[in-house]
Amino acid sequence: MYEAFYEKLESLGIVPVVVLDKVEDAAPLAHALMAAGMKSAEVTFRTACAAECIAAMAQAEPDMCVGAGTVLTPEQADTAIEAGAQFIVSPGYNEAVVRHCIERNVPVLPGTVTPSEVTAAEILGLQVTKFFPAAQYGGLNTIKALAAPFVGHRFMPTGGVSTGNVEEYLSCPSIIACGGTWMVKPAMFADGDFSEVQRVAAEAMEVVAKVRG
Repeated sequence: MYEAFYEKLESLGIVPVVVLDKVEDAAPLAHALMAAGMKSAEVTFRTACAAECIAAMAQAEPDMCVGAGTVLTPEQADTAIEAGAQFIVSPGYNEAVVRHCIERNVPVLPGTVTPSEVTAAEILGLQVTKFFPAAQYGGLNTIKALAAPFVGHRFMPTGGVSTGNVEEYLSCPSIIACGGTWMVKPAMFADGDFSEVQRVAAEAMEVVAKVRG
């Protein structure tokens, strides 16, 4: 299940976690990320315009893999999918959301930070889950500890990932990709200039190329 998506996720290496307050910022942000070689975005449902932003980014950059983050209910998942989200990410493990996405054949990455949560995800056929908040739950050491008994399971750490540690994270075979906000912080484009986003995103993708080849 989801093998094609997992392959794509691994090739992406880094998924920027985007919080947008204005739909007008969606398209230029998508253009900046794509120009940097960062061909994905996880638009979080923390703002009222999330679905509109997903649609705007998907329209602006059709080749971009746009997903929805902070999805807490099946209804939010439906809203995101109808807007064009290609994958769904949840901060925790919500079985209702996971089952709903499976029924709709849309890749879902629920958050799992304990053996019980990883087990629950694997029972439903998921081989990849989000690990959030990564820094607070022990980061790479915890991921390696979880990966030992759950052979083949892989994680997407998010929360506390930065330019300083992303290379170390990506070097671990149990990590399929990293989620991060450091290249898309709202303050970086508050004035409507997305050049800093493009520059930092390009630097991040250089790390991906260095580690993954």
